[in-house]
Parts: sequence; structure tokens; C-alpha cells
Amino acid sequence: MFDFFSSLLVSLLGERVTEVITYIILMITILLVCLIVRCIAEKIVIKFIERAIKRSQTKWDDILLHNKVFNRASNLLIPITMHLFSGSFPNPIPLWNKVIYVLTLLFTMLIIGAVLNAVDEIYREYEISKIRPIKGLLQVIKVVVFIIGGIVLIAVLVGESPMVLLGGIGAMTAVTSFIFKDAILGFVAGIQLSANDMVRIGDWIEMPQHSADGTVIDLSLTTVKVENFDKTITTVPAYSLVSDAFINWRGMQDTGGRRIMRSINIDANGVKLCDDEMIERFKKIFLIKDYISNKTKEIEKHNKINEFDLSVQVNGRRMTNLGVFRVYIGEYIKNNKNIRKDMTMMIRQLSATENGIPLQVYAFTNTVVWDEYEVIQADIFDHLYSVAPEFGLSVFQNPSGNDIRKAIENDN
Repeated sequence: MFDFFSSLLVSLLGERVTEVITYIILMITILLVCLIVRCIAEKIVIKFIERAIKRSQTKWDDILLHNKVFNRASNLLIPITMHLFSGSFPNPIPLWNKVIYVLTLLFTMLIIGAVLNAVDEIYREYEISKIRPIKGLLQVIKVVVFIIGGIVLIAVLVGESPMVLLGGIGAMTAVTSFIFKDAILGFVAGIQLSANDMVRIGDWIEMPQHSADGTVIDLSLTTVKVENFDKTITTVPAYSLVSDAFINWRGMQDTGGRRIMRSINIDANGVKLCDDEMIERFKKIFLIKDYISNKTKEIEKHNKINEFDLSVQVNGRRMTNLGVFRVYIGEYIKNNKNIRKDMTMMIRQLSATENGIPLQVYAFTNTVVWDEYEVIQADIFDHLYSVAPEFGLSVFQNPSGNDIRKAIENDN
């Protein structure tokens, strides 16, 4: 090919400029051939592969196609074609060979990056990916590949050994560490998160300091993406999950029970000892009738043995309406079909405050679905608010403007 162009140009321009122009024309011709080969591969071979993959039942080949692995692999035809035509030159051209090496290395790095992306996507198809995500590890491999590739590229262009450049980079370790601080911290944090099983894709986590309260949707080398319940996305640095405190609700989801820990505040002015009329009324309440009967017998026996003067109310043992109501709440919770019986369940009286006497319900629902949990909790407290007056009690509430207006009208 070189002799053909050379003889043609000699007859036209003479021998002086013939060789230079011949080299230029030959290079342009080879590059045009490379582009034609690449176009043939893209328009014919790649299309044929696409049709074959669409007919295939396997999914991994679709993922390889989606990540353009085959398209990037076809780019290698350009340096391969250039290398095949290198023998057309009568003398080796160092710059031409450098271009071949650079293109080969560059396209190889792009192929490796696409393959790693495909590997991560294929891995995500398996359940274990939620427990042991590998995206951060693959990103580290990708960074290492591009760093090494970049060093080799520079070495080829400047004509030096890669080891010489590595020695120079060693002297810049401090600067490199500063530049890639987040990547290094993220990589270390990713190992800790994975090794200690601290967070998985699909976990509900809560980090108020980062305005994150939702489901983990992505774990990468440097960041953790959280889809909040209002559908906003919060991106949290991976190392923050190691250095800062956060709540992971996975334990609640795994056990299948979500905790209720809410109080009903009772007005202290309504608390009193039970008289005979109240006890008779309480005996008619189904959930506590056995308790009232047994407790009445126990108290009567105790008071009789100790010969208390019961004409004075403070003498002896007596039931209180608050205590009976607390027992009623406990029985109501025990008989609620939506409450887990195999988990902690109790009614606690907390310290009295300026807002009354808190009776706290501490129990676990048999569902972790948010809306179902809220309905169960609301139903329980709707009932408790409505039955409190049956025990001579009232729920504490700060006076509203309407209450103050009625008080003023009554005074007048």
C-alpha cells in the first residue's frame, strides 16, 4: 500500500515531499478503515447480538447489554485494525505505536468499568445483596484500575517506566490521601458496615442529624442513600454511619412486633377511694369482674384480721378508681387480638407532672406495617379516653379559651 501511494505521488510531486505526504495519506486511510470496521461492528454485529440476547431466557446477558459492555468491547477493533496495518509503513513510527497502546489501554479500562457495573447489577438480583452489598468494593476496584491505567498511560506517553512514576506518586501520598479522603473513609466504613452487619439495603434507619428517616436504597463507596417517608432522598456519608449514632429498625421488623409506648394523663383531682357503690358498678365490667370479686374478698379478710376501724376511710386497705382503671387497661390490652402476647406487656404509672398522672401503655403490636400499627394504637387510646369517666376519672387537658369563657360566664 505504501509503495502504491509513493509511486503515484512521485510522478505528481517529486521525491522530496513524497514520503511525508504518503505517510499522512496512509494514516488517514487506515483511520477511515478503522471507523468503517467500527461502524460495521456496531450496526451489524452488535445488532445481531442484541436480537440474540432478547431471545435468550437468561437475564445476565440483558444486564451486560444494558451496561454497554459489548459496545465498549467493539471499540477495541480500532487499535486492533491500526496494529494490523502497521506493517504497511516501511519504517516503524513510534507515535503511531503509542497511539495504539493508549487506545488499547483506554478502551480496556472502559470495558472493565462496564463489566464491574454489570456485576453489581447482576449481584443485586440475589437476596444476599441486601445483606452483603458489594457496590463499595467494586467501586474501589474501579478506582484502582483507573489509577493504574492512568499511570501506565502517562508512562507510555512520556516514554518512562511506570515504576518511576509510582515512585513519584509515593512522594505525593499525603496529597492523594487528602484528595481521596472521602473515598478512603468510605471504603473503611463500608468494610465495617458489612463486617458488623450494621445496615442493609431495605433497612429503615433514622439519623436526625442528617435529616434521614426512611429506607436505605443504595450503599456505595462514599455514600448511603435513604429514601425518606416523604419520598425525598437523603445522601449520608458512609463513614457517618460508623462515627455517628443512628437507629436501625431492622430488629423491630425481624421480630414482627412494633412497640406501643404512649401515656394517657389522668387528672389527679378525680382520684379517690372506691366506695361500695363504685365497687358494685365495677363488678359489672366484664374484663375486671373476677379481679374485683377476688380483690374485695382479699381486702375484707385483711381488714377483718387487723380489726381496722373502717368508719375512717384512711384505715385499712381500699381500692382506688385509678388502680382499678390501671387493671382494666391491662386486661383490655391482654384481650386485644392485635397485641403480641409473647412480648413485654405492662401498664405503668409514671411520676405525676403538672399535666396529671401518666398511665403508660407498654406493649407490642402483631404487625410492623406503619399504617396498621397506627390504627391499632389509635383504637386502643380512643377506647381508653372514652371509658375513663366510667371509673370516675377524667383525662387531663390544659384549659382552652372556651373553658375560660365558660368559667367567666358562670361567675357572672
